[in-house]
Formats: sequence, structure tokens, C-alpha cells
Amino acid sequence: MDVAGILSQCREHMNKSLEFFRRELRGIRTGRASTALIDYIKVEYYGSPTELRELAAISVPEPTLLLVKPFDPTSVAAIVRALETADLGLNPQSERNAIRINVPAPSAQRRQQLATQVKKMAEDARVTTRNERRDANKLVDQIAKDKSSHLSEDGAKDAKDEVEKLTKKHIELIDQVCAKKVDEIEKN
Repeated sequence: MDVAGILSQCREHMNKSLEFFRRELRGIRTGRASTALIDYIKVEYYGSPTELRELAAISVPEPTLLLVKPFDPTSVAAIVRALETADLGLNPQSERNAIRINVPAPSAQRRQQLATQVKKMAEDARVTTRNERRDANKLVDQIAKDKSSHLSEDGAKDAKDEVEKLTKKHIELIDQVCAKKVDEIEKN
């Protein structure tokens, strides 16, 4: 692999970790009802774990209410069970072929816990980004040591500087996403 390939791979992995972080944040509730809160909950459906969004239409008829309408009415009990065991602090109420979920505003203590959880998730994303930096720098060092690669010390240093710029950029993006989510949690 050449230096351009290493940089490309590093950028790709850092982007994936950022996207994973953003996807994980969708499951953190802020006080407003959001379909993203329960979209990815796994429901035991005919013996296999299936995401809720594949089994039901999820809507937000009111700011503090989620409405789940299963495509298969026989799956209501399984969906209610999955929502109760998801540890989101929600209390689903089934009504014939639909499930209503009241999303209460979190208490001040719960908001603090959620903000702490978001900050921990952000730190995990930063660690993943730094690990990508470490791996890319190791590959650059390996190429620099290989005499047949024709990579000079200056070329290796430039490549490492580029990896460092990528790392700083991604960590700044993670920090921005984290700050926005914490602000959402604290204000709503």
C-alpha cells in the first residue's frame, strides 16, 4: 500500500467512526419525541431479532408522544416487550393494533446522566479516531523502513502530518456533534 492509500483508508475509517457516533446519538432522548429513539430497537419476531422500523410504522402525532402501528397486528405483544426491555425509561401502552408511548421530559438528574453518557460516547469516538491515527502512522513507518518503497524521511513526515490534520479535523467534528447534543439535552 502506498501513502495515498493509507491516507484514504485512514480518512474512510475516521468518517465511519464519526457516522457511528452520530447514529448512536439518535437513540439518546432529549425530551422531545423522536422516531430515532426507538427505530433500531430489536424485536424478537418469529425467532429472529428484527429492527422495530422494519415491523411497524412509527410516527410522532404530538411532541411528547410516539405512535407505533405494527404491519402485523400479531406482533404487538413482542413489540411492547422489546420496548419495555430496551431500558429507555418508556412505558408503552398497547391499544388494539397500535402502541402509544408517552415520552416524558427527563428530570434534571436524568438530563445530567444523559449529558454524561453523550460525553462518554464522544470520548469513545475520539479514542477510535486516535487509534486510526496510530494505525496509519505505523503503516507509514513500515513503508519508510522498506528500502524498495522509495519513501524519504521527509515524505514519511509529511504523511504523518497529513494524518494528524485528519485526526484533528475529525476530533473537532466529534466535539461539535457532542456539544450540540448536550445542549439539546439540557435545553429541552
